[in-house]
Amino acid sequence: MPKFIGNSLIGRTGFFCVSIVLVLITFGSFSVPLANESDSVDEYVHNNHVRRYHRRYRRRYRRRGYRRGYRRRYRRRRYNNRRIVIDLSQQRLYAWQGKRLIYSFRVSTGKRSTPTPRGRFRIRSKYRYNRMRGRGYDIPNVPYAMYFYRGYAIHGAFWHNRFGTPVSRGCVNLRVHHARRLFRWATHGTFVLVRR
Repeated sequence: MPKFIGNSLIGRTGFFCVSIVLVLITFGSFSVPLANESDSVDEYVHNNHVRRYHRRYRRRYRRRGYRRGYRRRYRRRRYNNRRIVIDLSQQRLYAWQGKRLIYSFRVSTGKRSTPTPRGRFRIRSKYRYNRMRGRGYDIPNVPYAMYFYRGYAIHGAFWHNRFGTPVSRGCVNLRVHHARRLFRWATHGTFVLVRR
């Protein structure tokens, strides 16, 4: 074998061996970075997995345009999607669950001197029987009262039968058996919309 070929092979082989040794030293000295010295490798792997999951969660919901804490509000909207719509011009109450109409009742809302407040509210409290008092009236045992704004409530009325005309003092009056069905269907926090 000629001398120059042997020298070049030895030189190449030596360079190759030195490269292999350096690579092994580099990867052999690598250690898993721990948050604390007392943490174990399993805890590090678990924390890293949780961090990756939260990173994916944030990226997914940020891409959809939702703010932090969206998932909790979304669940509430999804599973409590019941709403009550009170139409003052038609004197009707509509109970919706999602896009499905559950109930449609004739009601009696507030007369002109004591109107029913318009706007968006939520049911704050529910009473099977309740005493209602005010200027000029005191009625015990009002059935199925659901308060949605201050002293205004949706409740059954046994003292009149003029449903479809506004005769109340601001509350929304229903027939007692209709009020019972609505009382059992609605929950605390159910959305109430009062519109003209």
